[in-house]
Amino acid sequence: MEEARRIHDYLPISYANREEESYIRFLWDAFETNYNTEKYEFANLAFHLLYMSFVCFSVWQIRAVRRADFDKAMVGFQSDVENKLASADTPFKFFENLKESAIFRFIKLVGCDNQQVGEFSKFVKQRNRIAHPSGTVFFNSKENIDEQIEKIMGEIDNIQGHMTPVLHDCLSTFLEQNADPEEWEYSLPKDQIDAALVHAHYFSRKDIDACLGFDISTFDGRADSASIRELFDAFQEAYRTDAED
Repeated sequence: MEEARRIHDYLPISYANREEESYIRFLWDAFETNYNTEKYEFANLAFHLLYMSFVCFSVWQIRAVRRADFDKAMVGFQSDVENKLASADTPFKFFENLKESAIFRFIKLVGCDNQQVGEFSKFVKQRNRIAHPSGTVFFNSKENIDEQIEKIMGEIDNIQGHMTPVLHDCLSTFLEQNADPEEWEYSLPKDQIDAALVHAHYFSRKDIDACLGFDISTFDGRADSASIRELFDAFQEAYRTDAED
C-alpha cells in the first residue's frame, strides 16, 4: 500500500474542475477499498485508471509545448480524430477518441524508444484480459497486486524521468509570457504561478520538483531577465519548502 500511495506525487495538485478532482479521488478510494478488502482484481483496475490518468496528464503537457511534434505524431489518424485531439480542452478527452494503447505513441516524443513504450502499454493488455469474463482471477493475493503496483510505479518513474525537458519548456514559456507583472491576471506572484503554470499544465508535485532545478541563466542577457528571475525566485520560494520536506 505504501508503494501505491506514491502515485499521489505524480498526479496533479490542481484540476480544471471539481468533477475531475472527484474522479481521481473516486479511483483512489475504489483502489484502497478493494485492496483492503482483498478484492485485488478490482483494486488493480482502479489503479490502472490512475496510471492511465497520469499518462494523459503527461501527454497534455507534451501537446502544450511540443505542438509541432504532437501534430506529426497524429499522422495516420482520421481527420476528425486529429481535430478532436488538437482541440481537447481537458486531458481526459484524449481517451474519448483513442484506444488506450494509442496514447503511448505521444510518449515517444520525449525520447522513449519502442521497447520502453511497449513496457508502458503492456498494462493495457493485462487490463483488457481481466476486464472481460475469463473464469480466472489473475490478482488473487496481496503479493500479486503488490508486485503489479511496483511494476506500474516503476514505469511511472520512467516516464516522469523523460518528462523533465518538457516540464522545463512549460516553465520557460510561462516565465517568458509572464515577464511583465502588468499583464498578469492576478496581483500576487504565487497566484499567477498557481493559475498560469501549475493549474494550466496539471502540474504534480514531481513536476514541480523537476522545475525547481531549471537553469534560469538561460534568460541572461534579455532586457526582461531581472523580472523573469524574480518570478522564478517566487516559484522556488513558494514550492521549495514542500520539496525539501
